[in-house]
Amino acid sequence: MAKGLQGFSRTMLLLFCTIQELGTWAVRTAVEGPGLGQPEDPALLASGRVKRGWVWNQFFVVEEYTGTEPLYVGKIHSDSDEGDGSIKYTISGEGAGTIFLIDEITGDIHATERLDREQKPRCREGPYIGSGAELSPIGTSVMQVMASDADDPTYGSSARVVYSVLEGEHHFTVDSKTGVIRTAVADLDRETQDRYEVVIRATDMAGQVGGLSGSTTVTIVVTDVNDNPPRFPQKMYQFSIVETAPVGTAIGRVKAEDSDVGENTDMTYQVKDEEGVEMFKVTTDSNTQEAVITIQKPLDYESKKVHTVVVEALNKFVDPRFVDLGTFRDQTIVRVSVLDVDEPPEFRPPSHLMEVQEDAHVGSVVGVVTALDPDVANHPVRYAIDRSTDAERIFDIDANTGAIVTGKVLDRETAGWHNITVLAMEADNDAMVSRASLRIRILDVNDNPPELATPYEAAVCEDAKPGQLIQTISVVDRDEPQSGHRFYFTLAPEATTNDHFSLLDIK
Repeated sequence: MAKGLQGFSRTMLLLFCTIQELGTWAVRTAVEGPGLGQPEDPALLASGRVKRGWVWNQFFVVEEYTGTEPLYVGKIHSDSDEGDGSIKYTISGEGAGTIFLIDEITGDIHATERLDREQKPRCREGPYIGSGAELSPIGTSVMQVMASDADDPTYGSSARVVYSVLEGEHHFTVDSKTGVIRTAVADLDRETQDRYEVVIRATDMAGQVGGLSGSTTVTIVVTDVNDNPPRFPQKMYQFSIVETAPVGTAIGRVKAEDSDVGENTDMTYQVKDEEGVEMFKVTTDSNTQEAVITIQKPLDYESKKVHTVVVEALNKFVDPRFVDLGTFRDQTIVRVSVLDVDEPPEFRPPSHLMEVQEDAHVGSVVGVVTALDPDVANHPVRYAIDRSTDAERIFDIDANTGAIVTGKVLDRETAGWHNITVLAMEADNDAMVSRASLRIRILDVNDNPPELATPYEAAVCEDAKPGQLIQTISVVDRDEPQSGHRFYFTLAPEATTNDHFSLLDIK
Protein backbone atom coordinates (compact mmCIF):
# COMPACT_ATOMS: atom_id res chain seq x y z
CA MET A 1 0.00 0.00 0.00
CA ALA A 2 3.08 2.23 0.05
CA LYS A 3 3.86 1.88 -3.63
CA GLY A 4 3.37 4.95 -5.86
CA LEU A 5 1.19 4.88 -8.97
CA GLN A 6 3.09 5.70 -12.17
CA GLY A 7 1.63 8.34 -14.47
CA PHE A 8 -0.39 10.09 -11.78
CA SER A 9 0.30 13.41 -10.04
CA ARG A 10 -1.02 12.14 -6.74
CA THR A 11 -1.08 8.92 -4.77
CA MET A 12 -4.53 7.59 -3.75
CA LEU A 13 -5.64 4.92 -1.33
CA LEU A 14 -9.16 3.49 -1.04
CA LEU A 15 -10.04 4.02 2.57
CA PHE A 16 -12.76 2.05 4.24
CA CYS A 17 -14.36 3.78 7.16
CA THR A 18 -16.53 1.32 9.06
CA ILE A 19 -19.39 2.94 10.86
CA GLN A 20 -20.04 0.90 13.96
CA GLU A 21 -23.53 -0.54 14.02
CA LEU A 22 -24.16 1.09 10.67
CA GLY A 23 -22.29 0.40 7.47
CA THR A 24 -19.23 0.99 5.35
CA TRP A 25 -18.37 4.21 3.62
CA ALA A 26 -15.72 4.27 0.88
CA VAL A 27 -13.61 7.38 0.41
CA ARG A 28 -10.45 7.98 -1.52
CA THR A 29 -7.59 9.66 0.29
CA ALA A 30 -4.86 11.43 -1.58
CA VAL A 31 -1.57 12.87 -0.54
CA GLU A 32 0.16 15.62 -2.45
CA GLY A 33 3.75 16.77 -2.16
CA PRO A 34 6.88 17.67 -4.10
CA GLY A 35 7.97 14.96 -6.51
CA LEU A 36 5.04 12.72 -5.64
CA GLY A 37 3.80 10.69 -8.51
CA GLN A 38 7.29 10.37 -10.20
CA PRO A 39 8.63 6.99 -11.28
CA GLU A 40 10.37 5.24 -8.45
CA ASP A 41 14.09 4.57 -8.42
CA PRO A 42 14.71 1.11 -9.94
CA ALA A 43 17.48 0.60 -7.46
CA LEU A 44 15.11 1.18 -4.61
CA LEU A 45 12.61 -1.23 -6.09
CA ALA A 46 15.30 -3.83 -6.59
CA SER A 47 16.41 -3.53 -3.00
CA GLY A 48 12.83 -4.06 -1.85
CA ARG A 49 12.81 -0.70 -0.05
CA VAL A 50 9.41 1.01 0.05
CA LYS A 51 9.66 4.70 -0.61
CA ARG A 52 6.21 5.76 0.62
CA GLY A 53 3.49 4.06 2.71
CA TRP A 54 0.21 4.74 4.48
CA VAL A 55 -0.26 4.51 8.18
CA TRP A 56 -3.98 3.91 9.02
CA ASN A 57 -6.39 1.55 10.69
CA GLN A 58 -9.99 0.57 10.01
CA PHE A 59 -12.18 3.26 11.46
CA PHE A 60 -15.39 2.73 13.48
CA VAL A 61 -18.06 5.32 14.14
CA VAL A 62 -21.15 4.75 16.27
CA GLU A 63 -24.31 5.35 14.26
CA GLU A 64 -27.01 7.74 15.31
CA TYR A 65 -24.46 10.06 16.96
CA THR A 66 -26.39 13.01 18.41
CA GLY A 67 -23.56 15.33 19.47
CA THR A 68 -23.26 18.93 18.27
CA GLU A 69 -19.58 18.84 17.28
CA PRO A 70 -18.12 16.95 14.30
CA LEU A 71 -17.42 13.37 15.26
CA TYR A 72 -13.78 12.30 15.11
CA VAL A 73 -13.38 9.29 12.87
CA GLY A 74 -9.63 8.75 12.76
CA LYS A 75 -6.32 9.83 11.32
CA ILE A 76 -4.65 9.03 8.02
CA HIS A 77 -0.89 9.47 7.67
CA SER A 78 1.75 8.90 5.04
CA ASP A 79 5.26 7.84 6.01
CA SER A 80 6.48 10.47 3.54
CA ASP A 81 5.08 13.21 5.75
CA GLU A 82 7.95 14.78 7.69
CA GLY A 83 5.69 17.31 9.37
CA ASP A 84 7.00 20.31 7.45
CA GLY A 85 3.64 20.97 5.75
CA SER A 86 4.85 19.85 2.38
CA ILE A 87 2.34 16.94 2.38
CA LYS A 88 -1.35 17.67 2.07
CA TYR A 89 -4.23 15.17 2.49
CA THR A 90 -7.51 15.12 0.54
CA ILE A 91 -10.44 12.70 0.29
CA SER A 92 -12.93 11.96 -2.47
CA GLY A 93 -15.81 9.62 -3.00
CA GLU A 94 -19.24 9.14 -1.42
CA GLY A 95 -19.74 11.71 1.35
CA ALA A 96 -16.33 13.35 0.85
CA GLY A 97 -16.45 17.08 1.59
CA THR A 98 -19.98 16.84 2.98
CA ILE A 99 -20.34 14.01 5.45
CA PHE A 100 -16.61 13.47 5.86
CA LEU A 101 -13.98 16.22 6.18
CA ILE A 102 -10.20 15.80 6.39
CA ASP A 103 -7.59 18.17 7.73
CA GLU A 104 -5.21 18.54 4.80
CA ILE A 105 -2.22 19.04 7.10
CA THR A 106 -2.83 16.56 9.93
CA GLY A 107 -4.93 13.92 8.07
CA ASP A 108 -7.58 13.92 10.79
CA ILE A 109 -11.03 12.81 9.52
CA HIS A 110 -14.31 13.98 11.05
CA ALA A 111 -17.96 13.14 10.35
CA THR A 112 -20.21 16.17 10.18
CA GLU A 113 -23.65 14.52 10.08
CA ARG A 114 -25.65 11.99 12.00
CA LEU A 115 -24.94 8.67 10.33
CA ASP A 116 -27.36 5.79 9.53
CA ARG A 117 -25.86 2.54 8.40
CA GLU A 118 -29.16 1.02 7.14
CA GLN A 119 -29.62 1.89 3.52
CA LYS A 120 -32.70 -0.44 2.90
CA PRO A 121 -35.79 -1.46 4.88
CA ARG A 122 -35.30 -4.45 7.14
CA CYS A 123 -38.25 -6.45 5.75
CA ARG A 124 -38.10 -7.15 2.05
CA GLU A 125 -40.68 -5.42 -0.07
CA GLY A 126 -43.96 -7.27 -0.51
CA PRO A 127 -46.58 -7.97 -1.15
CA TYR A 128 -46.42 -11.05 1.05
CA ILE A 129 -49.27 -13.41 0.21
CA GLY A 130 -49.58 -16.86 1.73
CA SER A 131 -52.34 -19.43 1.89
CA GLY A 132 -53.58 -22.25 4.07
CA ALA A 133 -56.55 -24.57 3.94
CA GLU A 134 -59.40 -23.96 6.32
CA LEU A 135 -59.70 -26.31 9.29
CA SER A 136 -55.98 -27.13 9.07
CA PRO A 137 -54.40 -28.48 12.27
CA ILE A 138 -52.67 -26.08 14.62
CA GLY A 139 -49.10 -25.48 13.53
CA THR A 140 -49.72 -25.83 9.79
CA SER A 141 -47.19 -23.75 7.86
CA VAL A 142 -48.75 -21.14 5.59
CA MET A 143 -45.67 -19.18 4.41
CA GLN A 144 -42.28 -17.75 5.38
CA VAL A 145 -41.15 -14.14 5.61
CA MET A 146 -37.55 -13.03 5.28
CA ALA A 147 -36.09 -9.79 6.61
CA SER A 148 -32.71 -8.39 5.62
CA ASP A 149 -30.53 -6.27 7.90
CA ALA A 150 -27.86 -3.95 6.62
CA ASP A 151 -25.91 -4.23 9.84
CA ASP A 152 -22.55 -5.93 9.80
CA PRO A 153 -23.22 -9.60 10.59
CA THR A 154 -19.69 -9.92 11.96
CA TYR A 155 -20.20 -7.22 14.54
CA GLY A 156 -21.97 -8.57 17.62
CA SER A 157 -25.66 -9.37 17.33
CA SER A 158 -26.55 -6.30 15.29
CA ALA A 159 -27.71 -8.31 12.27
CA ARG A 160 -29.42 -11.11 14.21
CA VAL A 161 -33.09 -10.70 13.31
CA VAL A 162 -35.97 -12.19 15.27
CA TYR A 163 -39.62 -12.23 14.20
CA SER A 164 -42.82 -11.62 16.11
CA VAL A 165 -46.51 -11.07 15.36
CA LEU A 166 -47.82 -7.56 15.93
CA GLU A 167 -51.35 -8.13 14.66
CA GLY A 168 -53.17 -11.42 14.05
CA GLU A 169 -51.58 -13.33 16.92
CA HIS A 170 -54.93 -14.92 17.79
CA HIS A 171 -54.88 -16.89 14.55
CA PHE A 172 -51.22 -17.17 13.55
CA THR A 173 -47.76 -17.51 15.04
CA VAL A 174 -44.33 -16.89 13.57
CA ASP A 175 -41.13 -18.77 14.25
CA SER A 176 -38.84 -16.16 15.80
CA LYS A 177 -35.76 -17.48 14.01
CA THR A 178 -36.98 -18.71 10.62
CA GLY A 179 -39.93 -16.40 9.94
CA VAL A 180 -42.22 -19.36 9.18
CA ILE A 181 -45.83 -18.40 9.83
CA ARG A 182 -48.09 -21.14 11.20
CA THR A 183 -51.71 -21.48 12.19
CA ALA A 184 -52.46 -20.90 15.86
CA VAL A 185 -56.00 -22.29 15.78
CA ALA A 186 -57.66 -25.27 14.13
CA ASP A 187 -60.99 -23.64 13.34
CA LEU A 188 -60.13 -21.28 10.51
CA ASP A 189 -63.31 -21.10 8.45
CA ARG A 190 -63.13 -19.72 4.93
CA GLU A 191 -66.88 -19.18 4.84
CA THR A 192 -66.59 -16.90 7.89
CA GLN A 193 -63.39 -15.09 6.90
CA ASP A 194 -61.44 -15.88 3.76
CA ARG A 195 -58.33 -13.78 4.39
CA TYR A 196 -56.32 -12.31 7.23
CA GLU A 197 -53.95 -9.37 7.37
CA VAL A 198 -51.13 -10.30 9.72
CA VAL A 199 -48.47 -7.77 10.72
CA ILE A 200 -45.02 -9.30 11.26
CA ARG A 201 -42.23 -7.40 13.01
CA ALA A 202 -38.53 -8.09 12.43
CA THR A 203 -36.16 -6.85 15.17
CA ASP A 204 -32.36 -6.89 15.08
CA MET A 205 -29.93 -7.38 17.96
CA ALA A 206 -31.76 -10.67 18.59
CA GLY A 207 -34.69 -8.72 19.95
CA GLN A 208 -32.74 -7.14 22.80
CA VAL A 209 -33.54 -3.73 24.18
CA GLY A 210 -32.27 -1.05 21.83
CA GLY A 211 -32.63 -3.20 18.74
CA LEU A 212 -34.17 -1.66 15.66
CA SER A 213 -37.21 -3.12 13.96
CA GLY A 214 -39.28 -3.01 10.82
CA SER A 215 -42.66 -4.50 10.01
CA THR A 216 -44.61 -5.76 7.05
CA THR A 217 -48.19 -6.83 6.42
CA VAL A 218 -48.75 -10.39 5.29
CA THR A 219 -51.99 -11.39 3.56
CA ILE A 220 -52.95 -14.97 4.31
CA VAL A 221 -55.67 -16.41 2.08
CA VAL A 222 -57.76 -19.21 3.55
CA THR A 223 -58.37 -21.81 0.84
CA ASP A 224 -61.52 -23.89 0.63
CA VAL A 225 -62.16 -27.49 1.63
CA ASN A 226 -65.44 -29.28 1.02
CA ASP A 227 -66.77 -28.93 4.53
CA ASN A 228 -70.24 -27.63 3.70
CA PRO A 229 -73.16 -29.70 2.44
CA PRO A 230 -75.58 -28.63 -0.29
CA ARG A 231 -78.74 -26.98 0.96
CA PHE A 232 -81.94 -26.24 -0.93
CA PRO A 233 -83.11 -22.67 -0.25
CA GLN A 234 -86.71 -23.95 -0.23
CA LYS A 235 -88.24 -27.10 1.14
CA MET A 236 -90.83 -27.17 -1.63
CA TYR A 237 -90.99 -26.06 -5.26
CA GLN A 238 -94.05 -25.96 -7.50
CA PHE A 239 -94.21 -26.33 -11.26
CA SER A 240 -97.00 -26.90 -13.77
CA ILE A 241 -97.02 -28.63 -17.14
CA VAL A 242 -99.73 -29.43 -19.70
CA GLU A 243 -100.76 -33.04 -19.86
CA THR A 244 -99.92 -33.25 -23.56
CA ALA A 245 -96.26 -32.32 -23.07
CA PRO A 246 -94.12 -34.99 -24.78
CA VAL A 247 -91.70 -37.23 -22.94
CA GLY A 248 -88.39 -35.43 -22.41
CA THR A 249 -89.96 -32.01 -21.85
CA ALA A 250 -88.24 -30.04 -19.05
CA ILE A 251 -90.67 -29.14 -16.28
CA GLY A 252 -88.39 -26.84 -14.30
CA ARG A 253 -85.10 -26.37 -12.47
CA VAL A 254 -84.10 -26.33 -8.82
CA LYS A 255 -80.70 -25.65 -7.32
CA ALA A 256 -79.06 -26.45 -4.02
CA GLU A 257 -76.69 -23.82 -2.61
CA ASP A 258 -73.23 -24.60 -1.27
CA SER A 259 -71.05 -22.23 0.77
CA ASP A 260 -67.89 -23.76 -0.64
CA VAL A 261 -66.23 -22.60 -3.85
CA GLY A 262 -64.81 -24.14 -7.01
CA GLU A 263 -65.36 -27.81 -7.68
CA ASN A 264 -66.50 -28.22 -4.08
CA THR A 265 -69.85 -26.79 -5.21
CA ASP A 266 -70.36 -29.34 -8.01
CA MET A 267 -73.63 -31.21 -7.53
CA THR A 268 -75.36 -34.39 -8.54
CA TYR A 269 -79.12 -34.80 -8.19
CA GLN A 270 -81.41 -37.81 -8.04
CA VAL A 271 -85.09 -38.65 -7.60
CA LYS A 272 -85.66 -40.50 -4.34
CA ASP A 273 -89.30 -41.61 -4.33
CA GLU A 274 -90.74 -44.50 -6.32
CA GLU A 275 -93.46 -42.55 -8.08
CA GLY A 276 -91.04 -39.81 -9.06
CA VAL A 277 -88.53 -42.29 -10.51
CA GLU A 278 -91.24 -43.76 -12.72
CA MET A 279 -92.66 -40.48 -14.00
CA PHE A 280 -89.73 -38.05 -13.94
CA LYS A 281 -86.02 -37.85 -14.59
CA VAL A 282 -83.51 -35.42 -13.10
CA THR A 283 -80.15 -34.42 -14.60
CA THR A 284 -77.49 -31.89 -13.60
CA ASP A 285 -76.68 -28.83 -15.71
CA SER A 286 -72.87 -28.82 -15.49
CA ASN A 287 -72.69 -25.08 -16.19
CA THR A 288 -75.19 -23.84 -13.61
CA GLN A 289 -75.19 -26.83 -11.22
CA GLU A 290 -78.99 -26.89 -11.39
CA ALA A 291 -81.23 -29.94 -11.30
CA VAL A 292 -83.25 -30.20 -14.53
CA ILE A 293 -86.49 -32.15 -14.07
CA THR A 294 -87.94 -33.74 -17.22
CA ILE A 295 -90.94 -35.92 -18.06
CA GLN A 296 -90.12 -39.62 -18.32
CA LYS A 297 -93.64 -40.97 -18.86
CA PRO A 298 -96.74 -39.37 -20.47
CA LEU A 299 -98.87 -37.32 -18.10
CA ASP A 300 -102.65 -37.48 -17.81
CA TYR A 301 -104.65 -34.83 -16.06
CA GLU A 302 -107.67 -37.08 -15.74
CA SER A 303 -105.63 -39.85 -14.06
CA LYS A 304 -103.56 -37.69 -11.69
CA LYS A 305 -103.61 -33.94 -11.38
CA VAL A 306 -100.63 -33.47 -9.02
CA HIS A 307 -97.37 -35.40 -8.71
CA THR A 308 -95.03 -35.11 -5.73
CA VAL A 309 -91.35 -35.71 -6.45
CA VAL A 310 -88.56 -35.92 -3.86
CA VAL A 311 -85.29 -34.56 -5.29
CA GLU A 312 -81.99 -35.09 -3.49
CA ALA A 313 -78.79 -33.06 -3.95
CA LEU A 314 -75.32 -34.46 -3.20
CA ASN A 315 -71.82 -33.05 -3.46
CA LYS A 316 -70.04 -34.52 -6.47
CA PHE A 317 -66.64 -34.45 -4.74
CA VAL A 318 -66.72 -35.34 -1.06
CA ASP A 319 -63.69 -34.65 1.12
CA PRO A 320 -62.89 -37.90 2.94
CA ARG A 321 -62.23 -35.91 6.09
CA PHE A 322 -65.85 -34.88 6.16
CA VAL A 323 -67.58 -37.99 5.03
CA ASP A 324 -70.63 -37.70 7.23
CA LEU A 325 -72.93 -38.53 4.35
CA GLY A 326 -75.97 -37.85 6.44
CA THR A 327 -75.16 -34.17 6.36
CA PHE A 328 -73.60 -33.93 2.92
CA ARG A 329 -76.90 -34.21 1.09
CA ASP A 330 -80.23 -32.46 1.19
CA GLN A 331 -83.73 -33.08 -0.10
CA THR A 332 -86.59 -30.97 -1.35
CA ILE A 333 -90.12 -31.68 -2.55
CA VAL A 334 -91.16 -30.75 -6.08
CA ARG A 335 -94.90 -30.58 -6.74
CA VAL A 336 -95.85 -30.91 -10.40
CA SER A 337 -99.36 -29.78 -11.31
CA VAL A 338 -100.72 -31.30 -14.52
CA LEU A 339 -102.81 -28.85 -16.55
CA ASP A 340 -105.87 -30.04 -18.42
CA VAL A 341 -105.91 -29.78 -22.21
CA ASP A 342 -108.91 -30.27 -24.51
CA GLU A 343 -108.09 -33.66 -25.96
CA PRO A 344 -109.82 -35.64 -28.71
CA PRO A 345 -111.88 -38.71 -27.86
CA GLU A 346 -110.01 -41.87 -27.08
CA PHE A 347 -110.93 -45.26 -28.54
CA ARG A 348 -111.20 -48.04 -26.03
CA PRO A 349 -109.56 -50.27 -27.11
CA PRO A 350 -107.47 -48.22 -29.56
CA SER A 351 -107.86 -50.86 -32.33
CA HIS A 352 -110.49 -53.45 -33.10
CA LEU A 353 -110.93 -56.86 -34.78
CA MET A 354 -114.44 -57.85 -35.93
CA GLU A 355 -115.88 -60.87 -37.82
CA VAL A 356 -118.96 -61.29 -39.96
CA GLN A 357 -120.26 -64.16 -42.10
CA GLU A 358 -120.20 -63.67 -45.81
CA ASP A 359 -123.90 -64.42 -46.16
CA ALA A 360 -124.89 -61.64 -43.75
CA HIS A 361 -127.69 -59.43 -45.05
CA VAL A 362 -127.04 -55.81 -45.92
CA GLY A 363 -127.48 -53.74 -42.77
CA SER A 364 -126.35 -56.50 -40.43
CA VAL A 365 -124.41 -55.30 -37.38
CA VAL A 366 -120.75 -56.29 -37.54
CA GLY A 367 -119.72 -54.78 -34.17
CA VAL A 368 -119.54 -51.56 -32.13
CA VAL A 369 -116.62 -49.19 -31.58
CA THR A 370 -116.44 -46.98 -28.47
CA ALA A 371 -114.62 -43.69 -27.89
CA LEU A 372 -114.84 -41.40 -24.88
CA ASP A 373 -113.87 -37.78 -24.33
CA PRO A 374 -111.01 -37.91 -21.76
CA ASP A 375 -111.64 -34.35 -20.62
CA VAL A 376 -113.60 -33.51 -17.51
CA ALA A 377 -116.25 -31.88 -19.72
CA ASN A 378 -116.93 -35.29 -21.30
CA HIS A 379 -118.28 -33.96 -24.60
CA PRO A 380 -120.57 -36.20 -26.71
CA VAL A 381 -118.78 -38.15 -29.45
CA ARG A 382 -119.71 -38.63 -33.12
CA TYR A 383 -118.40 -41.42 -35.35
CA ALA A 384 -117.59 -41.71 -39.05
CA ILE A 385 -115.68 -43.94 -41.47
CA ASP A 386 -112.70 -42.56 -43.33
CA ARG A 387 -113.93 -43.22 -46.87
CA SER A 388 -110.41 -43.23 -48.25
CA THR A 389 -110.15 -46.65 -46.60
CA ASP A 390 -113.61 -47.84 -47.76
CA ALA A 391 -114.32 -46.16 -51.05
CA GLU A 392 -116.86 -48.86 -52.09
CA ARG A 393 -118.90 -48.21 -48.92
CA ILE A 394 -118.95 -51.88 -47.98
CA PHE A 395 -119.56 -50.81 -44.37
CA ASP A 396 -121.42 -48.01 -42.60
CA ILE A 397 -121.28 -46.69 -39.04
CA ASP A 398 -123.94 -45.22 -36.80
CA ALA A 399 -122.73 -41.66 -36.02
CA ASN A 400 -124.10 -41.77 -32.47
CA THR A 401 -123.60 -45.35 -31.30
CA GLY A 402 -120.48 -46.39 -33.25
CA ALA A 403 -122.23 -49.53 -34.58
CA ILE A 404 -120.57 -50.93 -37.71
CA VAL A 405 -123.06 -52.43 -40.23
CA THR A 406 -122.71 -54.03 -43.66
CA GLY A 407 -123.44 -51.76 -46.60
CA LYS A 408 -123.17 -54.33 -49.36
CA VAL A 409 -123.30 -58.09 -49.91
CA LEU A 410 -120.11 -59.74 -48.78
CA ASP A 411 -118.14 -62.47 -50.54
CA ARG A 412 -115.28 -64.11 -48.69
CA GLU A 413 -113.97 -65.64 -51.85
CA THR A 414 -113.57 -62.16 -53.36
CA ALA A 415 -112.19 -60.37 -50.24
CA GLY A 416 -111.62 -62.21 -47.02
CA TRP A 417 -110.38 -59.14 -45.00
CA HIS A 418 -111.30 -55.46 -44.87
CA ASN A 419 -109.18 -52.80 -43.16
CA ILE A 420 -110.94 -49.50 -42.50
CA THR A 421 -110.28 -46.41 -40.37
CA VAL A 422 -112.94 -45.18 -37.96
CA LEU A 423 -113.09 -41.53 -36.81
CA ALA A 424 -114.31 -40.27 -33.43
CA MET A 425 -114.75 -36.52 -32.82
CA GLU A 426 -116.29 -34.20 -30.31
CA ALA A 427 -119.83 -33.43 -31.34
CA ASP A 428 -119.31 -29.67 -31.12
CA ASN A 429 -115.67 -29.54 -32.28
CA ASP A 430 -114.66 -31.48 -35.36
CA ALA A 431 -111.01 -30.47 -34.79
CA MET A 432 -110.86 -32.75 -31.77
CA VAL A 433 -110.73 -35.99 -33.75
CA SER A 434 -108.97 -39.30 -33.27
CA ARG A 435 -108.61 -42.37 -35.45
CA ALA A 436 -108.73 -46.11 -34.88
CA SER A 437 -107.90 -49.03 -37.16
CA LEU A 438 -110.64 -51.60 -37.66
CA ARG A 439 -109.94 -55.04 -39.19
CA ILE A 440 -112.97 -57.00 -40.34
CA ARG A 441 -112.66 -60.69 -41.15
CA ILE A 442 -115.25 -62.26 -43.47
CA LEU A 443 -116.23 -65.73 -42.29
CA ASP A 444 -116.82 -68.48 -44.87
CA VAL A 445 -120.14 -70.03 -45.67
CA ASN A 446 -120.39 -73.22 -47.80
CA ASP A 447 -121.94 -71.54 -50.75
CA ASN A 448 -119.77 -72.97 -53.55
CA PRO A 449 -120.07 -76.54 -55.06
CA PRO A 450 -117.00 -78.64 -55.88
CA GLU A 451 -115.51 -78.07 -59.30
CA LEU A 452 -113.25 -80.21 -61.48
CA ALA A 453 -109.69 -79.25 -60.83
CA THR A 454 -109.05 -79.13 -64.60
CA PRO A 455 -111.04 -80.01 -67.76
CA TYR A 456 -110.76 -83.75 -68.35
CA GLU A 457 -110.89 -85.62 -71.70
CA ALA A 458 -110.50 -89.45 -71.56
CA ALA A 459 -109.72 -91.93 -74.31
CA VAL A 460 -109.88 -95.77 -74.38
CA CYS A 461 -108.77 -98.43 -76.84
CA GLU A 462 -111.41 -100.59 -78.42
CA ASP A 463 -109.76 -103.70 -77.09
CA ALA A 464 -109.68 -102.46 -73.48
CA LYS A 465 -110.47 -105.13 -70.97
CA PRO A 466 -113.16 -104.85 -68.28
CA GLY A 467 -111.87 -103.11 -65.11
CA GLN A 468 -109.13 -101.22 -66.95
CA LEU A 469 -108.47 -97.69 -65.47
CA ILE A 470 -109.34 -95.04 -67.99
CA GLN A 471 -109.09 -91.70 -66.01
CA THR A 472 -108.59 -90.39 -62.46
CA ILE A 473 -110.35 -87.12 -61.66
CA SER A 474 -110.09 -84.61 -58.75
CA VAL A 475 -112.17 -81.64 -57.67
CA VAL A 476 -111.73 -78.35 -55.69
CA ASP A 477 -114.03 -76.16 -53.58
CA ARG A 478 -113.60 -72.38 -53.26
CA ASP A 479 -115.12 -72.40 -49.77
CA GLU A 480 -112.94 -72.50 -46.69
CA PRO A 481 -113.21 -75.80 -44.87
CA GLN A 482 -113.14 -75.80 -41.11
CA SER A 483 -111.25 -79.11 -40.98
CA GLY A 484 -110.42 -79.83 -44.63
CA HIS A 485 -112.74 -80.80 -47.51
CA ARG A 486 -113.98 -84.40 -48.14
CA PHE A 487 -115.54 -85.14 -51.46
CA TYR A 488 -117.84 -88.03 -52.48
CA PHE A 489 -118.00 -89.20 -56.09
CA THR A 490 -120.95 -90.91 -57.86
CA LEU A 491 -122.07 -91.23 -61.43
CA ALA A 492 -124.71 -88.87 -62.58
CA PRO A 493 -128.17 -90.49 -62.72
CA GLU A 494 -128.23 -90.41 -66.47
CA ALA A 495 -124.98 -92.37 -66.58
CA THR A 496 -126.01 -95.18 -64.24
CA THR A 497 -127.68 -97.06 -67.11
CA ASN A 498 -124.47 -97.22 -69.14
CA ASP A 499 -123.10 -100.72 -68.75
CA HIS A 500 -119.79 -99.95 -70.43
CA PHE A 501 -118.31 -97.75 -67.64
CA SER A 502 -118.25 -97.66 -63.83
CA LEU A 503 -116.91 -95.20 -61.16
CA LEU A 504 -114.86 -96.16 -58.13
CA ASP A 505 -114.79 -93.63 -55.18
CA ILE A 506 -111.34 -94.03 -53.65
CA LYS A 507 -112.08 -91.31 -50.99
